[in-house]
Amino acid sequence: MAASLIVNNLEKSVLNPDNIVKRKAVRNYSNVNIDRISYLVTNNSYSNFFETFLLRNQPCILSSVNTEAWKSRKDWVNSDGKPNFEYLRKTFGSAVGPVANCKKEKYSAQPKEDKTFADFVDYWQSYIESDYPESMDNLYLKDWHFTRDFPDYTAYETPCGFSSDWLNEFWDTKDDDDYRFVYMGPKGSWTPFHADVFRSFSWSANICGRKKWIFYPPGEEENLCNKYGHLVYDVDSAELLDENLYPNYKKVRSRIEVIQEAGEIIYVPSGWHHQVFNLEDTISINHNWMNGCNVDICWQYVKDNLSQVQQEIEDCKGMDGWDQQCQLILKASCGIDYGEFLQFMEVIATNRIRLLQDHLVNKSRNLPTEQRQSGSDETPSVDNIKCLADEKQADVSGACDSNTSVLNERLYSPMTEGQINHCVFDLYSVKNVLCDMIQTPEFTSLNDCENKANELTVKIEKIINSII
Repeated sequence: MAASLIVNNLEKSVLNPDNIVKRKAVRNYSNVNIDRISYLVTNNSYSNFFETFLLRNQPCILSSVNTEAWKSRKDWVNSDGKPNFEYLRKTFGSAVGPVANCKKEKYSAQPKEDKTFADFVDYWQSYIESDYPESMDNLYLKDWHFTRDFPDYTAYETPCGFSSDWLNEFWDTKDDDDYRFVYMGPKGSWTPFHADVFRSFSWSANICGRKKWIFYPPGEEENLCNKYGHLVYDVDSAELLDENLYPNYKKVRSRIEVIQEAGEIIYVPSGWHHQVFNLEDTISINHNWMNGCNVDICWQYVKDNLSQVQQEIEDCKGMDGWDQQCQLILKASCGIDYGEFLQFMEVIATNRIRLLQDHLVNKSRNLPTEQRQSGSDETPSVDNIKCLADEKQADVSGACDSNTSVLNERLYSPMTEGQINHCVFDLYSVKNVLCDMIQTPEFTSLNDCENKANELTVKIEKIINSII
């Protein structure tokens, strides 16, 4: 499934030149409450949601009004609110997904094995009929790439508030993975204490059932590590009371618990460690995602992981290709290396540059001839428009055709001012990551990465100067 590039309306306030500094200042995690949002988040309310929760990196819960029209809420659930096992088995039974055993621990994780969905449903029904006995394993189908396996089945629509999704926009270009998942598990299944991949955002919608979430704001996880630096597996473990093993646990100041009801969507911000329990037989749909609000956090996480890798193999620093070896280990341990993160930024920036180029080209067609020829402070001249058209063609084909005519460009719907603001905000966010990359020695030492980052920065600056 290819992700559609969705650009919602943002107020111009997000484009304040000091926005990055202000953004970090509002990431204040003292006295945090998890607000419940009763309204449907639409394009009209998106900007307020964006600035209140995404920019501030604050959790919240969206009411069931945001999921009530989903096909999965209707077909996957019986009238009593329980999973519709008959429909699920008949429709998806041949699929294969990863199933975790919640009663076992291996290397600080729940061991997984692949099972057919039909076999998992058979187990689940048997477990319920046996009244969830201690003698049986508690199995949890998690991280199932449902959308990838059933691309023609529209189980849900990504909520508007979470639709600026760079992670899946990029990964869909690779055709080998995505970060859209379905979780299904019986009462008592759970996920150990963790923070999400790349320190991304995540959202989780309960199709049926109830979950208990335990949150710790960013920074508290340091107090939940043992003396060896390993994160606690279970935040309710009695081990935490052992001051010799967990010497900093007494410093914990903030733990937030919340119950998520059926139909509700919980938003998990970047770097918020959490643990989750299914209080009932539960089905949920989850996405990991990131965008211009948290890409700086994600990039810093990748950099921190590289520092850890370098420390681990520091004794081999004199070997040929040490920097490249560090990148290989980073990719294996973190899921992405510096070169791929640059590719990520290139895809996101290029998509938005093209949108803005299309907007300028389309805008020029609707102006009087004399205004197009002369240009103005707000409207680029016809020569500039032709240049933008040529650049766009070069982006698509890899070669610039000097005979490209504006009239031969595809006609696009005009962008609203709010959509333009969102594109510019995104490009500012990419540019700030690129500037940090260029100042990072481990990045500039990689073949041609610095040149590519500089070239992309120039393109971003050029299109922004044409727009604002």
